Amino acid sequence: MLDTYARKYFDFIINSAAKFLSGLGLSSNQVTIIAGTIGILTGLLVYLDMFIAAIILLWLSGFLDSVDGAIARLNNKESLWGTVLDITFDRVVEISFIIGLAFRFPEVRLNLLFMTTSIILSMTIFLTVGAVSEKSGEKSFRYQVGLMERTEGFILFTVFLVLPDLIYGLTILYAVLVLYTAIQRFQEARKLLKSPGLN
Repeated sequence: MLDTYARKYFDFIINSAAKFLSGLGLSSNQVTIIAGTIGILTGLLVYLDMFIAAIILLWLSGFLDSVDGAIARLNNKESLWGTVLDITFDRVVEISFIIGLAFRFPEVRLNLLFMTTSIILSMTIFLTVGAVSEKSGEKSFRYQVGLMERTEGFILFTVFLVLPDLIYGLTILYAVLVLYTAIQRFQEARKLLKSPGLN
């Protein structure tokens, strides 16, 4: 939800960073790879109990993940491959973080499995609707707004590490919120696609 509605308040910063990095000769896909690589390291940092460093790199990765698209639009080089690369690295970063949590907090592995299942379900609906729908907005595919988008996920990931004593309940909360988002997106898809078999 914040990715959609709060983005306009940060566009100036994102676009300024895009111009700076583009001026250094970096392409949008290169920034995507840099963002992904930085994000992947967070899982290792979580496992090593380096929570502050993990939080910093997580948000740096997320920021660069916003900048890559701005670079593509700035240079009129948006591509379907860039979209695939971006979405793939987004999921790899989340997987790395969750694996780090699983090794650092073995007592919540069942909760993390519930979390991962919810993410898979929500992303399946999100990507399927994007694939079968016409493009809308500035994204290269139809973007379904939901309660839990990437920024909300990063906020909760951060809270996990700031309040590790509450991680059991927080991981359940995360899973439930993502599951709710999946239901939201499924209901929206039904209305949007107007499938005769579902009416």
